[in-house]
Amino acid sequence: MNNINLPSSAPLLSRRGWVTWLSVVIVLCAVVPVLNLLVPADSVFHLSDFAVALVGKIMCYAICALAMDLIWGYTGILSLGHGLFFALGGYAMGMYLMRQIGTDGNYKSNLPDFMVFLDWKELPWHWAWSDSFIATLFLVVAVPGLVALVFGFFAFRSRIKGVYFSIITQALTFAAMLLFFRNETGFGGNNGFTDFKRILDIPIATTSMRMVLFVLTAVVLLGFFLLARWLVHSKYGRVLQAVRDAESRVMFSGYSPLGYKLSIWVISAMMCGVAGALYVPQVGIINPSEMSPANSIEIAIWAAVGGRATLIGPIVGAFLVNGAKSWLTVTYPEFWLYFLGALFIGVTLFLPEGVIGLVKKLKGNSK
Repeated sequence: MNNINLPSSAPLLSRRGWVTWLSVVIVLCAVVPVLNLLVPADSVFHLSDFAVALVGKIMCYAICALAMDLIWGYTGILSLGHGLFFALGGYAMGMYLMRQIGTDGNYKSNLPDFMVFLDWKELPWHWAWSDSFIATLFLVVAVPGLVALVFGFFAFRSRIKGVYFSIITQALTFAAMLLFFRNETGFGGNNGFTDFKRILDIPIATTSMRMVLFVLTAVVLLGFFLLARWLVHSKYGRVLQAVRDAESRVMFSGYSPLGYKLSIWVISAMMCGVAGALYVPQVGIINPSEMSPANSIEIAIWAAVGGRATLIGPIVGAFLVNGAKSWLTVTYPEFWLYFLGALFIGVTLFLPEGVIGLVKKLKGNSK
């Protein structure tokens, strides 16, 4: 009997890729803390607290962009509602942070200030686990995952796809935003949660704690990148790409697209939930505006600008777009939305493969 030599699986990263990945780890987890904490403020090499906070926030957005790439770039499912999962993770963490305030609030009550203001006498049932950090970590992934599981099961089983699926996801996040705006739901209404004091009984406003959150966000982002690489280069990832390119042929080949689409949808939602949980303590606020349809559309724009189905592209896109947003909203705030719309149209028409695709094309032409 002749031996059949099957192709060996590709490595997670090439040697050059591992060098780049480790270099980024060193920069984010060692160089940045040194420049911020140890270099004097009057030095040209000092990294300001504002810059650290901005990069930390954008890294949270980059996690969402990476999650979007898994479902849109590799599976062909365009979601315009991923801001909901981001906000759900943020609210789960925000509830814990509100409980950590204790009696240090304006009303000196064990209840959050907004509940005292509304004359509530006790915590609602869904706040039962909010005083436990371990339970909060569980809820950060479980709540977005469960919502995605229920919604995705009925949507994918009904074979809703394309623009119809995108519209439904946008309607879902808009409905959730309206629900969270209501005071009686127990989520702070239009003001949401803010004025956080501590996390794990440690003051949250200190420079050292903010740096811990920054490094943790960097580690999570780089870890999710490796996870995404492993997923898309496995047999599971090849089936996802086959579903994207020809779902009917996948069904004729004996695979059920429902399980694959639903599983990557849930994984993507949980990644956004983790991003939201990291975002809230760094920014210091969470409110229903995070669920606005515009925020979800921005996530898709980050992925499109950077380059879909590349993994690194959406991360780059998140940094490019939000870096431009940070500058434009200060210098020319009235032009930001016009710039965002023009950017999306321009990328769609002239750079369908995004920035990463353009770089690859330029490298190919230079050889």
